[in-house]
Amino acid sequence: MAQNNNESRIFFTEEEWREKLSPEVFRVLRQNGTERPFSSEYHRTGHTGVFQCAACKTDLFSSRSQFDSGCGWPSFDRPADSANVEERLDRTHGMTRVEIRCKKCDGHLGHVFPDGPTGTGKRYCINGVCLSLKS
Repeated sequence: MAQNNNESRIFFTEEEWREKLSPEVFRVLRQNGTERPFSSEYHRTGHTGVFQCAACKTDLFSSRSQFDSGCGWPSFDRPADSANVEERLDRTHGMTRVEIRCKKCDGHLGHVFPDGPTGTGKRYCINGVCLSLKS
């Protein structure tokens, strides 16, 4: 792991990430991939706890903020702590979207859309392979 002056961030080389993560988690988190819809155990609601980054275990989303959006990916109306996620403009694939990344390890998590059903009006659409559940 490379050292950095910013203690809140962690940095690994590409080879270190490959060793640490499964091929699918590496593809999504480190190469901005997307898992197949409805393939994650977390796309359904009913879990209890905090969803963490699968790579660095940073708290990302509370199960209390999860809802069933019907899109096939875990959906949340807000992060557990907004300081733990970073939003970036994403203009790939001929679209303009807002990408969500883990602020600690810079892993690609998914996207946020302005069509959520709660008072926040947001739908954080997150790849389930990017998450681990801490009960």
